[in-house]
Amino acid sequence: MELLDIIDLKELQQMQDMFSSATGLAAVTVDLNGAFITKPSNFTDFCMKYTRNSPIGMKRCEKCDAEGKGTYFCHAGLMDFAEPIIIDGVQYGNILGGQVLPQKPDIEQFKVIARELNIPEDEYIKALQKVTIRSESSIRAASAILKQMVNTLVNFKQILKRNKTKVSILEQELGTMVTKAKEITSRTKELTKISQEQRMLSINAAIEAGRAGEAGAGFRVVANEMGHLCESSAEIYTTIIQNAHIISNAVKNLENAFTK
Repeated sequence: MELLDIIDLKELQQMQDMFSSATGLAAVTVDLNGAFITKPSNFTDFCMKYTRNSPIGMKRCEKCDAEGKGTYFCHAGLMDFAEPIIIDGVQYGNILGGQVLPQKPDIEQFKVIARELNIPEDEYIKALQKVTIRSESSIRAASAILKQMVNTLVNFKQILKRNKTKVSILEQELGTMVTKAKEITSRTKELTKISQEQRMLSINAAIEAGRAGEAGAGFRVVANEMGHLCESSAEIYTTIIQNAHIISNAVKNLENAFTK
């Protein structure tokens, strides 16, 4: 199962974009192999155009990417974050981002970094001046909020998906129960009709036995017992029909409760 099997990409992208717009932090959702799932939100030229385009800078960035957990300082002096996306105890990806300064930058220090990475100093500093500045505490809080938001959303979607499957199965089983209840009612009505016909036959047999006098005494006893059995059968069949109706109504009530 992949992350996009659970959550709609458009919904995830919208949440990520709103977070970046509100906080000024960069963000992107990736799978366990590091491949982008969403489009990057608010990525900076300082990181993407300059630092990562430098062979030395890219090597340092990859080391930070591999080792960075939670909210951390990158090699270039910015703050980044890497938060896991966990569903039912299993990790399906990560939310990466940051690319912000925790305080006003020391220009001279960043000129040194530019020289180390073989990046034109003026261009690097110009890109640096466009980087968002937030306090370290607010960066850590923003990262924690995004982690909570995304994990809550995907786990909620998973619960809905799981329950939708269960409801679908339940609806099928309820349909089967309704059908069987109707079959029971239909068959029992047929048995009731047969029982009534047997009752009439027992009455006719008793009449004929009476006409036969002493010779029909034994036959009369059999006819009477047959009549009693027919009456008992009719009562049982009536009870079965009533119970079948009760089952059918109960199933319909359950079905209505789950489909509304």
